[in-house]
Amino acid sequence: MAVQEELPADAGQDAIDQLHSIRESIDNIDAALIHLLAERFKFTQGVGRLKAAHGLPPADPARELMQIERLRALAIEAHLDPAFAEKFLNFVIAEVIHHHVQIAGGQTASGA
Repeated sequence: MAVQEELPADAGQDAIDQLHSIRESIDNIDAALIHLLAERFKFTQGVGRLKAAHGLPPADPARELMQIERLRALAIEAHLDPAFAEKFLNFVIAEVIHHHVQIAGGQTASGA
């Protein structure tokens, strides 16, 4: 169910058109992010299976720290708040570790 945004009566058509165009770009980027995350999780599932098959621990704190530092630097280069990038990556890492634990326990990590 789509909800129609109510804009002020004095909003010009140019501004409304521009707003819709920008939002369409945002929607496209959101879709791309979801697809990229899905692709990333396909690879991390493979890592989880490999770790489980060889008795390796689900988490790798040294690798995680390295990734956080790398993504913080990338965020700075991209003019993105590095604290936000770190929070986002920490969320992703936590989900990956959760999936690795499930895989190691013989469960299927669904949807990722």
